[in-house]
Amino acid sequence: MKKNRVVCIGEALIDRIRNKSNKGFTDFLGGAPANVACALRKLKIDSIFIGRIGSDDFGKRFIAQFTELEVNLDFLQLDDDSSTRIVNVDRDQVGDRFFAGFEAQSQSYFADEALSKKLIENQLPDLEKFFLETKYLVTGTILLSSPKSAETIFFLLEQANKFQVKVIIDLNWREVFWDYSIISSEISKTQRVNLIKKFLSHAHVLKLAKEEATLFFGHENPSQISQQMPKRPDVIITDGANPVEWYINGLQGTTETPNSQEIVDTTGAGDAFLAGFISKLISSGYPSNELDIQDCVNFASVCGFLNCLGEGAIEQQPDYEKVNKFLGSFIK
Repeated sequence: MKKNRVVCIGEALIDRIRNKSNKGFTDFLGGAPANVACALRKLKIDSIFIGRIGSDDFGKRFIAQFTELEVNLDFLQLDDDSSTRIVNVDRDQVGDRFFAGFEAQSQSYFADEALSKKLIENQLPDLEKFFLETKYLVTGTILLSSPKSAETIFFLLEQANKFQVKVIIDLNWREVFWDYSIISSEISKTQRVNLIKKFLSHAHVLKLAKEEATLFFGHENPSQISQQMPKRPDVIITDGANPVEWYINGLQGTTETPNSQEIVDTTGAGDAFLAGFISKLISSGYPSNELDIQDCVNFASVCGFLNCLGEGAIEQQPDYEKVNKFLGSFIK
């Protein structure tokens, strides 16, 4: 049986982004795993989203968006007692965003913090059928800030391992999710880092930003980071518009990224990058030489770049036609 599906696990939330006029905010669907699931579908890769959202208007918007893109929602959980999380996102002069906390809510937790292992277990036969056709599982570290969701994600990793599903982890360190959580705000930064490093040991591929590499591993050398981890994963380090550093299939190198003055909003750029990378792994096979690796990372970089030319994450995600058109003009 051919494995060509991707399971994306984690948060789906609202990015409330400050407008360019600086006079208000606009709400966009977001959340790294949700972004990746949608970006993969635009690149014609079958994706499944596993997460928990509120039974509210924002939750309905997510369902409509997922349905439009044909993201599989068989394992989506709806929460009647808590809301879909809203993240306040500010932007600096060049479009780079930073998190400014969350919108206040009446409940004590957000829906994504309550991803239920029990509900997944009730669907285990269906999940196992999906894993038979799944090539990669993609997740991040944000929901580790909730013990309940963390337990569910670790359970899903165990199930994926039984079916030889490769695990791709985007470190995606966002300390604000821990600081604002009633459950985990008292956990020290050292404990947070140690929990995340334990989680990273499941990775076959690890994507992280340069500042995350420094925080968690003390340096930015992808080969050395791989050697520090039990599965010796492939490691990809991004740094905004700067070159991507990578250690893939035993080879180490650097790939330049496209850049221009047209950058509007970097929200979701890393997720578009990751989806582009995964799409190449599935459509072209795992790269075995430097030329193929450069092609794979370059394609991913263009996906990330094109995502920055407008506001919001999912809205700006490119399809193959847009990426290849850009690559064609770039080569000329």
